[in-house]
Amino acid sequence: MISKRLEPFLPMVGVLGLLAIWSLATASKWVDPVLLPSPITTFQSFWKGMDGGPLGFDFVKTVYRTAMATLFAAVIAIPLGIVLGSSERLYRSLEFVIDFFRSTPASAMFPLFLVLFGVGDETKISVAAFGAILVILFNVAYGVMNARKTRLLAAKVMGASRLRVLFDVMLLESLPQTFVGLRNGVSLALVIIVVAEMFIGSQDGLGHSVFEAQQLFDMPRMYAAIFAAGALGYALNLLFLVAERSFVHWGGK
Repeated sequence: MISKRLEPFLPMVGVLGLLAIWSLATASKWVDPVLLPSPITTFQSFWKGMDGGPLGFDFVKTVYRTAMATLFAAVIAIPLGIVLGSSERLYRSLEFVIDFFRSTPASAMFPLFLVLFGVGDETKISVAAFGAILVILFNVAYGVMNARKTRLLAAKVMGASRLRVLFDVMLLESLPQTFVGLRNGVSLALVIIVVAEMFIGSQDGLGHSVFEAQQLFDMPRMYAAIFAAGALGYALNLLFLVAERSFVHWGGK
């Protein structure tokens, strides 16, 4: 049985396993070292790029675009999700539109947003926000609709007004599902931003760094940029998870 002292280090098992397989594959030349450089070479390139190199600047640009897209999505989707979730008939009347666009790959919307906003940060941020809005909206609405009936009935029996039930019961009950939506939304926004940086005339960002390194056949730099994007996604998800545990301590109780 694993000691509780070692439990915080369990996530490192997967990391060490991945590094071991990666090192073995390159050392034994199962794959061409030119196409897949060793972990040491890749992390040297990562450190060089982040320590005053262009990768650090690209990293900051991607963080900025992802944060802006998630912020816009949250500001629009959370109030809208609460309104839709508080009226099941209203949500059902719009369910087809929400599910239709939620099932449509956001990358397919690039041409439309290019026509509307042109080539620039506005297009990248708006497409990413569009994709994140639908994910957050869906989760918030379902969180409100699935608020525990016993608490709703208790509030109504005690004479709480409709507005107070909405904000003091439904809104709090929906917070766990809202954070699930925010975590999924920020991950989706990061994916869309990186893809947009690769293919929509971008001059910076991690997607641009990956694409440019691949075109120049600079494999260590390409894998360093991919690692930076993965680390950013993990950090953003962890940030929202910590916030969820801090603010929604009653979740599931």
